[in-house]
Amino acid sequence: MNNLVNFLKQGDIFYQLTPTQLEMIANLCKEAAFKPGETIFKENSDSKELYVIMDGEVEISIDPSLVGGPDVANEPHRVIATMRRGQSFGEIALVDEGLRSASAQAGKSPTRLLVIPRDKLIMLCETYPQLGYRLMNNLAADLAMKIRNTDLRVREQLLYGLKSK
Repeated sequence: MNNLVNFLKQGDIFYQLTPTQLEMIANLCKEAAFKPGETIFKENSDSKELYVIMDGEVEISIDPSLVGGPDVANEPHRVIATMRRGQSFGEIALVDEGLRSASAQAGKSPTRLLVIPRDKLIMLCETYPQLGYRLMNNLAADLAMKIRNTDLRVREQLLYGLKSK
């Protein structure tokens, strides 16, 4: 348990949580192992967990054919991000329980993840509002950083696309 608490302490979304709060979160976690290239979840599937990478890496990808149009119907999945140790993904599930906005699969090496069920984490946050506030604040900051990064990539793509025409 101590090793898990020390690991969680290093993650951005657990910033400024007390050791006791980290221990409560650690009690909710399950470990899951994935072989290289194995699917963790698919785009548009149900979302009920948050994931934290313990070892290995995770590729986040989108399926262009889901957007539609004949020019993308046969395009392969596009990797839009590679996540590594200590990073989290699947956090949108904590906010809206909507469908997954992308697919996730283990990278080129075996990958171990911590899986945190949404319902148990939300119950913990409601029971301990200080913990909930800090965690949700950290998740919001993490999502904001990811949105800014995506915005930058979209701008670069638009600028690059305009120059090539």
